[in-house]
Amino acid sequence: MTFRTMVEMLLGGMGKSILIYVLTLVGALPLGLLVAFGRMSRVRPLQLFVKFYISIMRGTPLMLQLLVVFFGPYYLFRANTGTGYRFVAVIIGFVLNYAAYFAEIYRGGINAIPAGQREAAQVLGYSRSRTFMTIILPQVIRHILPAVTNEMITLVKDTSLAFAISYSEMFTLAKKIAASQTTMMPFVIAGVFYYIFNFVVAFIMERCEKKLSYYR
Repeated sequence: MTFRTMVEMLLGGMGKSILIYVLTLVGALPLGLLVAFGRMSRVRPLQLFVKFYISIMRGTPLMLQLLVVFFGPYYLFRANTGTGYRFVAVIIGFVLNYAAYFAEIYRGGINAIPAGQREAAQVLGYSRSRTFMTIILPQVIRHILPAVTNEMITLVKDTSLAFAISYSEMFTLAKKIAASQTTMMPFVIAGVFYYIFNFVVAFIMERCEKKLSYYR
């Protein structure tokens, strides 16, 4: 197998890795905010349930969670899942895991905003929802952006864990090519692709931080 063929095959796998990355963020970022609200809720049963969920997601390996999501329907309900469920299981596992981390980041950002700002908004006649959307949330985003960036960079590398349920993203393809060709070159190429991916994410997030610097 030529070097060019390896690169082309791994680029195809990179496309799948990017798809996992994008869909995870699309699902986990808004879900994390909802989870954060549940974590801060005054309804005790809801708060305890959300705390338990976050504890499980952060306290067990993502690889194990992917295996549970993939094999769970069969062992629990004897449901026969088709081949297409493999990708669905990857997205569900990643979204549930990262939503828990984002929830705690959101919660920290919300708690960092002085309570006086909410009280001032109430005096001016703002509703709670309007106060949050126009006053609290923009400041929260600026505060949490560095922590969110770290999670987004970690997610780039974590996409490789999809190999646990044999989904053929870039790392899985690199392993297969390396085994068949007895060479380390596929891992080197994959490493370069991951680095470029991370570099682009870090660059974009740095630009976002500069755009939000007017809140300082």
